[in-house]
Amino acid sequence: MSVTVKFLRLPDSDPAVPLPAYATPGAAGADIRANFPAEARVTGLLLAPMARMLVPTGLACEIPQGYEMQIRARSGLALRHGIALPNAPATIDSDYRGPIGVILVNLGDEAFLIEHGARIAQIIIAPVVQARFQSTDTLGDTSRGAGAYGSTGLK
Repeated sequence: MSVTVKFLRLPDSDPAVPLPAYATPGAAGADIRANFPAEARVTGLLLAPMARMLVPTGLACEIPQGYEMQIRARSGLALRHGIALPNAPATIDSDYRGPIGVILVNLGDEAFLIEHGARIAQIIIAPVVQARFQSTDTLGDTSRGAGAYGSTGLK
């Protein structure tokens, strides 16, 4: 199954930076890249240990209604450098049309240089089910009942 996600390159973005793309035919996530304004392209951005930063992608998008875009960490950056997403997975709703930024945090011991055009995260397009919420006076019984978190009894 596939859906089409339209991307708009923002005016200050570098058109040479590729759109998100799947690295292999079996990849679930497509790599999304840093796309800096002209003044930061040569130097990149330095992310200090324990600091957070909103990294621009130079893109806005149109996601079909009934879907969301999830932004997730790249496992290699997490393992080698401690680069993570503090709000993972981040969600971009289908009705959002603004700039896409990726919030990165450096959980490592050393500063990390984010280079222009670098793969900084991966995106997943996923279906969304919207629930109906209602108030009730009773809830159905289960074998677990009101057991506390972690109380399934499984070891």
